[in-house]
Amino acid sequence: MSENQKARMVEVEDETDPDVVTRALARNDRFERNWAWLEAHATEVYGHRGKFICIAGEQLYVADSVEEAYRKAIAAHPDDDGAFTRYIPVERLARIYADRRSFVPVRANLCP
Repeated sequence: MSENQKARMVEVEDETDPDVVTRALARNDRFERNWAWLEAHATEVYGHRGKFICIAGEQLYVADSVEEAYRKAIAAHPDDDGAFTRYIPVERLARIYADRRSFVPVRANLCP
């Protein structure tokens, strides 16, 4: 096996600690609530073209940098570890998210 192949290997382990699993499921639930909020408010969110957004606590935070958007969101919702960020492109274009070896599953394009 070449060094390049070794560098691309991924080791997957099952987590069996009930506390870790419970925390992970709760974090995923918070992420899913934030994602559902984004889907319900897509028109508002995608109106911020050329900006970075962060969704936390089912609220929108907008800034000129990803760090600033995340900082605003976490300041308001320090316990929301299901927050996520996105860049809203200036132009609305069709985009293909793929890598040269395989296609990557992504969530549906929510641009209105």
